[in-house]
Amino acid sequence: MTSCRQEADAAPDQVYPPAEDSHLLLRAALREIRPPDRVLEVGTGSGYVAASVLGRAASVVATDINPYAVESARARGVATVRTDLFAGLSGPFDLVLFNPPYLPTLPEERIDDWLEYALDGGPTGRAVIERFVADVGRVLAPFGRVLLLVSSLTGPDAVRELFAGQGFVSFIVDSEPLEDETLYVLRAMRDLCRAGA
Repeated sequence: MTSCRQEADAAPDQVYPPAEDSHLLLRAALREIRPPDRVLEVGTGSGYVAASVLGRAASVVATDINPYAVESARARGVATVRTDLFAGLSGPFDLVLFNPPYLPTLPEERIDDWLEYALDGGPTGRAVIERFVADVGRVLAPFGRVLLLVSSLTGPDAVRELFAGQGFVSFIVDSEPLEDETLYVLRAMRDLCRAGA
């Protein structure tokens, strides 16, 4: 019988490798992180971003639903929990990072493997993002911040509306033009003015 680590090593094609979106999220995260922060990276994939911020914050924890990704991140020294988004975690976290599956994907386009979890954003590209935005407030510290990577294919304005619907203000803090799309990092925080109204 093989161990999870052996299986992970045998299936590198099942883990999303660092790419332009990973580098963009890391760039934004390095500007945002403060030494006392408790950081959570949701959907860590290879663990590239979380491993790159170790030592820059009070604590760094990551999650992924993909068992191969969990093993990959742990191999980089990242404390990683296998779960769907942040199910079972209570926080509070001062900074939540997420490079979600954002590619618009029709049911007939699905591959149905572990890597699919890193790519498939549903028909609008926002299926997982909608779930994330609806629940991130539960694990976020009162003055906590969210850095969420989105694509022009996903509709950044629609994502900002999702945040507004949950009582958050958001704005674009970085972007990267690619051949067929533009990547953006949204920074979101609770709208404290609205909360106090």
